[in-house]
Amino acid sequence: MNTLTSTIKLIGVPDCAAMEQAQQRLDSLTKPQGSLGKLEETARRIAGITGTLSPCLAKKVIITAAADHGVTAENISAFPGAVTPQMVYNFLNGGAGINVLARQTGAEVVVVDAGVAADFNGAPGLVNRKIGYGTKNIARGPAMTAEEAIRSLEAGIGIALEQIEKGAGILGTGEMGIGNTTASSAIVAAITGADVAAVTGRGTGIDDGMLAHKIEVIAKALAVNAPKPDDGIDTLRKVGGFEIGMLAGVFLAGASRRVPVVIDGFISGAAALIANTIEPKSKEFMVASHCSVERGHRVTLDFLALKPLLELDLRLGEGTGAALAFWLIESSMKLLNEMATFKNAGVSEKS
Repeated sequence: MNTLTSTIKLIGVPDCAAMEQAQQRLDSLTKPQGSLGKLEETARRIAGITGTLSPCLAKKVIITAAADHGVTAENISAFPGAVTPQMVYNFLNGGAGINVLARQTGAEVVVVDAGVAADFNGAPGLVNRKIGYGTKNIARGPAMTAEEAIRSLEAGIGIALEQIEKGAGILGTGEMGIGNTTASSAIVAAITGADVAAVTGRGTGIDDGMLAHKIEVIAKALAVNAPKPDDGIDTLRKVGGFEIGMLAGVFLAGASRRVPVVIDGFISGAAALIANTIEPKSKEFMVASHCSVERGHRVTLDFLALKPLLELDLRLGEGTGAALAFWLIESSMKLLNEMATFKNAGVSEKS
């Protein structure tokens, strides 16, 4: 039995008893019922995912996977492909946005070479799981082979399980890769059935002319490859990316071990869609950090029936939204466990 199959078989459902216990305690705390809004929903969700009202979330890890995309040959990005390896070095040197926010929230950033079109020659701190030197151009054919798609998923599973075995109680997902919003829009359109224009945004900041061209390229990629909407591996193989496959593997691994995995932005959301299509129960173990200004992210979260914790007009990726959400998730559990009940505090309840 391969790693992917065995991981999927371990994915169950949230612990309903723990969720009910969490709700009962939330309702007994010194506040009007429901007055902490999404924080209460989050506490209940985390209890269901982990099976306990007091999970250990102290060790927080953001897995940031980087890869290149052959579709950049179609001139769909405002930045050159050389930016991908340059940003990997920035992550490793601690100078990126995700590094700053992770330090603030006390999270570790694990930087992974999923398929960057460059060699890093053993750069300290980099996890090398390179599947290839970037994907193929999806406007002309499949992004990768079926074997590469499986390898990317299993590499993500392996990295996530390593972190869980080291004590990670919660995982975040981040990415870097010039051209990956194009691949993500193709994935979202393929799986949700949404119109390409409705799920395609400006990515790195392209103008109106380039946006129209980007939409045409994605429509062409879908016509050329005809990904199967109910087959996550087929969709990943035909229009995805190596980093997207790895993050999908992270979602599956977290679900298999009852560890919450936080969705970051649009690309992370596309990976969540792939994981959900492979095993629909996996979405029950995901938490949506925010809703990106990329058009397709709202469509993605609606399809997954997940409500984002934050609305900050973010579109950086890297795991930045996940890092911000870590603080809110921890806060929700502290409120659940540390607030006094009406009975303990001697406060009169609502009549």
